[in-house]
Amino acid sequence: MAAAAAATAAAAASIRERQTVALKRMLNFNVPHIKNSTGEPVWKVLIYDRFGQDIISPLLSVKELRDMGITLHLLLHSDRDPIPDVPAVYFVMPTEENIDRMCQVFDQYLNFITLEDDMFVLCNQNKELVSYRAINRPDITDTEMETVMDTIVDSLFCFFVTLGAVPIIRCSRGTAAEMVAVKLDKKLRENLRDARNSLFTGDTLGAGQFSFQRPLLVLVDRNIDLATPLHHTWTYQALVHDVLDFHLNRVNLEESSGVENSPAGARPKRKNKKSYDLTPVDKFWQKHKGSPFPEVAESVQQELESYRAQEDEVKRLKSIMGLEGEDEGAISMLSDNTAKLTSAVSSLPELLEKKRLIDLHTNVATAVLEHIKARKLDVYFEYEEKIMSKTTLDKSLLDIISDPDAGTPEDKMRLFLIYYISTQQAPSEADLEQYKKALTDAGCNLNPLQYIKQWKAFTKMASAPASYGSTTTKPMGLLSRVMNTGSQFVMEGVKNLVLKQQNLPVTRILDNLMEMKSNPETDDYRYFDPKMLRGNDSSVPRNKNPFQEAIVFVVGGGNYIEYQNLVDYIKGKQGKHILYGCSELFNATQFIKQLSQLGQK
Repeated sequence: MAAAAAATAAAAASIRERQTVALKRMLNFNVPHIKNSTGEPVWKVLIYDRFGQDIISPLLSVKELRDMGITLHLLLHSDRDPIPDVPAVYFVMPTEENIDRMCQVFDQYLNFITLEDDMFVLCNQNKELVSYRAINRPDITDTEMETVMDTIVDSLFCFFVTLGAVPIIRCSRGTAAEMVAVKLDKKLRENLRDARNSLFTGDTLGAGQFSFQRPLLVLVDRNIDLATPLHHTWTYQALVHDVLDFHLNRVNLEESSGVENSPAGARPKRKNKKSYDLTPVDKFWQKHKGSPFPEVAESVQQELESYRAQEDEVKRLKSIMGLEGEDEGAISMLSDNTAKLTSAVSSLPELLEKKRLIDLHTNVATAVLEHIKARKLDVYFEYEEKIMSKTTLDKSLLDIISDPDAGTPEDKMRLFLIYYISTQQAPSEADLEQYKKALTDAGCNLNPLQYIKQWKAFTKMASAPASYGSTTTKPMGLLSRVMNTGSQFVMEGVKNLVLKQQNLPVTRILDNLMEMKSNPETDDYRYFDPKMLRGNDSSVPRNKNPFQEAIVFVVGGGNYIEYQNLVDYIKGKQGKHILYGCSELFNATQFIKQLSQLGQK
C-alpha cells in the first residue's frame, strides 16, 4: 500500500515541478536545493541567453531567484563590467558564439519550456526552424529535414531526462512524427547502453521515478488535424491566446485612453501598455482558464461582489471602533467588534491580492469581450462547431463571408478553410470560384486556401476527414447576473454557448493508444521500446495493459484548444495523468500566416 501511495505521489510531480527542481539544482551549482535550510544562500550571478531566459521566466520569479542567491541576472551578450570574486551560473545554448563568450558548458538537459503543470513547448527563440512551414515546405532538402528532426529530438530527449523516465513510443506511419520517433528511440537506446554515462540510471534528479509503470509517448503529426488550430474558440485561455498578445504566460494589453482635450497639432496621447502574468499562483486563472467565456465573465462579477462585501465589512467595523462616549452599549459593541476587526485587518493582504486579481481579470476579460462583440466570434465559433460535427447549418456560408459586419478577413478565411478541410465532398469548381470571389471581395488573401487545396489533394486523411465534437447552446439563464446593469461586462448580443465534451482527433488517438483500444485509426501506429535490446518495426504492442501516464506530442505545432480538450478528457479518468507538448505553440493568426507562405506561388 505504501509503495502504491509513493507511486501516486511520484506521478503527481508535474513536469513544471520537475523542471523547476532541475533549474534550482543548477542554480545551486548542481547540488540539490534544500528548501528550508537556515543558512544563507551562496550569492551568485546568473547569465543566460534568450533561450535560457525563455526557459526560466515561466518557472521562477525574480523573488525566487533572489531566494536562491541570484543577486543579478544578465543576458550573455549584454555589455557589463567585470564582477570579481562572485561565482556565476551560465545557462546558455552550446553554440560556438556563446562558447567563445565563456569557457565551459555543463549540459543541464533543460532545453524545453514548461508553460503549465501538464504542458510544454520546445522553443520560443528561432521557432521558425521547427515550425509547421519548415517541416512542410515542398522544397525542403533531406539535410534540412534531418536538422529540423534532430532539433526536435534533442529537446524531447531533454524532456525525458528531466522526467526521469524512458517512454514507450507510438507514432503514425509516413509522417514527420515517425521520423522523430525513429531518431528519439535511437538516442534513448544509445544513452541506456552507455551504462556509465546513462542519464536514466537510478534517481537522476532526486525527484523519484515517474511511476512504477513507464509512460506512453504518442507522437502525432499536425497534418492529422488542420481544422482545430484555425477554429475560433470559446474557452478563456484559448481565447486570450487567439485574440490578445499572450506569450510565455504573459498577456500584453493596450489600454485605450479616453479622448482628452489637447491643443491642436499636439501629438496624440500614446496608449498605455500593461502586462499581466497569468501563472499557477493566480487561483482565478487556474480555476477558470478552461471555462466558457460567459462563465468567466460571471465569475469575475461574483468575485467583485464578494470583495466589495468584505471591504464594506472592514469599513463598517472601523467606523464602529471610532465610537465616542462612554455609553455601555457602545463599549460592549466595541469589545465584540475588536476581535472581528483584528481578524478583518489580518486578512487585508489577502483582500488586496484578491482585488489585484479581480482588476487583472476584469481588464483581460474586457479586452477579450471587445473582440468577441466587434468580430461576432460567438457566431463563428458556433457555426464552425456545426461544420466540424456535420450538423445542419442554419445559414449559408456565403452569407457570413459576405456580411461586412461579421469578423475580419482573417476570421472569414479561417471559417472557409475549416469548411474546406472538414467537408467530405470538396465543392465543385463553380462553387469554389463563387466562394473565392466572396473571400476576395471581403479582403481575404487566398494563399492559405491554395496550400490547403494542395494538402487535401495529397493527403490520405482527405478521404476520411477527422470527426469533431458538437456544441449545445444553453438558454440565457446563466448570464442573467452578468446582463444586469451593475455588471462590469455588457454581454448583450453575445450568445451563451456551453461546451459539450467531445474528443478532438488528437485526444481520440491518445484514448485509443492509452486504453489499448483497437481502432482502424491507430491500429497501424508503430511501436518502439528503447529499453528492448533490438529495435523492431512492429505495430504490435508488447505491453497489453492500459497506461496510467501519457505524453502527447504534436510535431508541427499545437494550440490551447487541443490542450484544454485533453485536460477535460483526463478529468474523467481517475489516477491517470497526461502531458501535452508541441514543437511550437501558435494561435490561428500565426498558423494562417504559415499556410499563406506555403501557398505562395
